Amino acid sequence: MGDIPAKSGDRQMTDKGQSLRGLGSLLKRRNLKDLLAVVVPVVIFSLAPHFYSNEILLISIMIYVALAEGVNIIYGFTGYLPFGYVGFYGVGAYATSLAILDFNLPPEVSIIVGGAISALVALVLMPLLRLKGSYFAIATLAAAEALYAIIGNPSLKSITQGPYGINIGSVYSSGGSYVVAVVLLGLSILTVIAVKRSKLGLALRAIKNDPVSASLSGVNVVVERTKAWLISAAIAGLAGGVFAWTITIFYPSAVFDISISVFAIVFALFGGVGTTMGPVIGAVVLYGLYSYVGVTQPQYFQLIFGAIIVVFVLFVPKGIVGLLGTAINRLGSLGQRQRG
Repeated sequence: MGDIPAKSGDRQMTDKGQSLRGLGSLLKRRNLKDLLAVVVPVVIFSLAPHFYSNEILLISIMIYVALAEGVNIIYGFTGYLPFGYVGFYGVGAYATSLAILDFNLPPEVSIIVGGAISALVALVLMPLLRLKGSYFAIATLAAAEALYAIIGNPSLKSITQGPYGINIGSVYSSGGSYVVAVVLLGLSILTVIAVKRSKLGLALRAIKNDPVSASLSGVNVVVERTKAWLISAAIAGLAGGVFAWTITIFYPSAVFDISISVFAIVFALFGGVGTTMGPVIGAVVLYGLYSYVGVTQPQYFQLIFGAIIVVFVLFVPKGIVGLLGTAINRLGSLGQRQRG
């Protein structure tokens, strides 16, 4: 007897089962990729002090990874380029230090306070989100300068220590600050993953592509942008708090330096905004290179970093990770054509 033809319903069930299995396999690969994106950097930096003795440099790299991931959230998902991002970093550093000095809070708790205060300042500055493009970038820079002027004001010496610097050396702990820096590293990467995989990330990408269409589709543009703005500011505040605990003695000019914003933006752009690992790669590669070569002649690196911003914004918006992904996809397509 000949084979009995399969019923159309059976074929549909088979196709549906194959689709579900394919989706399940895709989700497993995606989950594994996200897990490795968090675990690998955390493990590497946790073990790094056993092989490299300069813990300050390692902490600096982790801080810049966090800052680059913060820029990634506000720029990579919304298209808002924050040249004044350093303002939240400086506020976090001072809020952390004052929480330690004035309220005798543990450094770990004070760092959380620093992140919360930075988010609160971002909430106050929320009207800046009404601006677009270069207007927004310049406005955030002006806001950062205003915060610097307020904190460094000699008249506020009794509150902020003014321009005379701040000292929290009594709570210095190289081991403690290093552990918190590793936690910050993992938290910043995990936050980007959570945003990418949430409804917030979907809404932000829709807003970035076309705010009007997103609004007509039911997305609350103002609320969603504000969420990204606050998350980004909180990460910068936490990073500033880790810096304060690591250095213990610093002046306003050290935590409100515009080069901090420039570095964070360059690292994010170089690695690839809108991706998880792009800012990590950008911070590790470029800050490592800067520390190795650029310390003696930093002015040249500032020029180079400025050129990187222009080139990557205009011509390579997806950064190194995007280029590698495109190259891998093209090679895969070429291989399939050759086998076909």
